[in-house]
Amino acid sequence: MGTLHAGDRKALTGDLLQLRVKFCLNDFSMTTSVTVMPSEILLKIFSYLDAVTLLCIGCVNKRLYHLANDNLIWIRIYSTAFSPKRSNWRVNSVEKTAVSLSLLSVEDKQAGYWKKEYIAKQIASVKATLTQILKPVNPYTGLPVKIKEALRVSGLGWAIILKDRSEKEYIMEHVDLSINDASVTVVWYSKNWPHLATLSTIDLCGVTPVFMDHHKVPTKNGPRWHSLIAQYSLSSLTESTLIGFDGLIRIFCLNPGLLVGLWKREEELAFVMANLHFHQLMERSTLGSATIPYELPPHCPFVDDDWESGLHGYQLHVDMHSGGISYLCGTFHNLFSKKGYIENGYMKLIVISSKNNTQHLPLIGKIGLSWRTDIFEGCIKSCYVMDLTLLDESRKPFWCFSSPVCMHSSPRPSEGPNFLGQEYYVDYLDSVGKVHMELVWIEETEEYFIIDLVLYLSVTKVNHWFGTNY
Repeated sequence: MGTLHAGDRKALTGDLLQLRVKFCLNDFSMTTSVTVMPSEILLKIFSYLDAVTLLCIGCVNKRLYHLANDNLIWIRIYSTAFSPKRSNWRVNSVEKTAVSLSLLSVEDKQAGYWKKEYIAKQIASVKATLTQILKPVNPYTGLPVKIKEALRVSGLGWAIILKDRSEKEYIMEHVDLSINDASVTVVWYSKNWPHLATLSTIDLCGVTPVFMDHHKVPTKNGPRWHSLIAQYSLSSLTESTLIGFDGLIRIFCLNPGLLVGLWKREEELAFVMANLHFHQLMERSTLGSATIPYELPPHCPFVDDDWESGLHGYQLHVDMHSGGISYLCGTFHNLFSKKGYIENGYMKLIVISSKNNTQHLPLIGKIGLSWRTDIFEGCIKSCYVMDLTLLDESRKPFWCFSSPVCMHSSPRPSEGPNFLGQEYYVDYLDSVGKVHMELVWIEETEEYFIIDLVLYLSVTKVNHWFGTNY
């Protein structure tokens, strides 16, 4: 067996110590024996540990917290991570000089100063990397094209926090994840949900590791940052939010974009599904706190010199999908709305007209919203997820959402051509606008055709966006 060099021995010793300390922290009796050690010995042990292990140790008790905050330990971690690279022939002397100079400032700082500096520098480094990754955008959607790479670099995942009426919390990491053309679908299911009757709210959070090593998969037990995206009240699961059902479950849609599935027999949770649009996804999932969502920067209105003629040059990208299957993915250009189209506080953008047969589009495949748990799976007919991205004339995202929707039988005959087959409609509403879609089922080809698609944009939103006065 070959001889280990001094550096290799130190690295191996450090790894073994980290394993030993982690093992001790999971064993109460051994933790007790560790905590009664003299501070000098503990500090020597801690000097071999990495940042993640040190943060975990700091959660054991007050004494270990203060020891794990030692500036001398953290300034060495900081210097190792962020010192500029030097040529090999001078590395030892230069490193020693740098450390000796750094030690002069250790006593001037409060305990924990260099730990905070290290954490802040790590977060800033990841943010700078993400900014570069997210710069290239898709010309059709106006959205970042490297979302998958951004998720990998940031280590981002999502969690839901179920809160009961006594404020007890149940935290669940996501079980399944799929990336669509303009959104991410995240799913949670379990055999051991808390009883629905005891729950009051669901918090949806982005979860990122505090420290991200680009060469390693983040550990599940490491320190993590929670960013609140949205909070939902479970008292809102009423008939007004019911959008579909099958023989096993009923599904409810809570805005923005949350789907809650309940077992029909027990009236208990079966699964939760979140649909997250790519627009500002990374910001919403990483820049908030555990209790306060990320706030968008103040909007500066775009100057529209031709606002008297209404809206023009808009571009719409629509993706209708479920379970990794896309039923329609298309882009519509040069949409416009004249001032005369304003009605009841909305400006009308006609995307597909029932009077123009050449615009009518089929939905491909058997329409249905796929769901699964650890035991059962199924598909709810006539439901799916709609991703909508509307770009203004300067190709900036004006309206973006990802939400489950459901087709309903139309109570009135269509104003368009006389088709054979049942007619349906889909409606969606939020604070920015409304979507109205009309479809017809063609018996001969067994497919749905979109014969009418209209967007209604809130005049309030338009005026805020452009500084106009419609």
